[in-house]
Amino acid sequence: MSRIGKKPVEIPSGVTITVGKDNLIAVKGPKGELKQAIDRDIIVEIKDNTIEFARPTDQIRHRAMHGLYRSLISNMVKGVTEGYKKELELVGVGYKAANQGNLLDLALGYSHNILFEIPKELKIVTAQEKGKNPTITLESIDKQLLGQVCAKIRSLRKPEPYKGKGVKFVGEVLRRKAGKSAGK
Repeated sequence: MSRIGKKPVEIPSGVTITVGKDNLIAVKGPKGELKQAIDRDIIVEIKDNTIEFARPTDQIRHRAMHGLYRSLISNMVKGVTEGYKKELELVGVGYKAANQGNLLDLALGYSHNILFEIPKELKIVTAQEKGKNPTITLESIDKQLLGQVCAKIRSLRKPEPYKGKGVKFVGEVLRRKAGKSAGK
């Protein structure tokens, strides 16, 4: 059995989980509602304050989906109760970030500013304090969407290994290279 898949997901108070037709699971909580389609082979049971997942056979496909769907539902439960938050930092001279509603305006050293539209499910805040690097803070109840948008913003200017300039996550440790003067 999958160690992750057989572990039940605790349902906190204030959260309702419904399993609809076609194995569509809806998780509703104080911060919002999320839906996820589950493969028809995975068996979902709601008992007391927990939700359990089971698989019919030990095929590789069933074993893979068993832990996957348990993790997805667990992330949804955490999202509708606490929410998720990620911070990005812009390292480089002249790098700036500003937002107007859900439109993110980035100056990342290119000849033009990059306008990036953030999905309406995400909440965005940009901060630019004197003496510190500009930061972009994204919040959402959907962990998948949040991670995808952060990865897309980071891909606009990945941190380079020599000076560390680019868009990086706050607290991310970069692997630095010495450069050509270190060889002498």
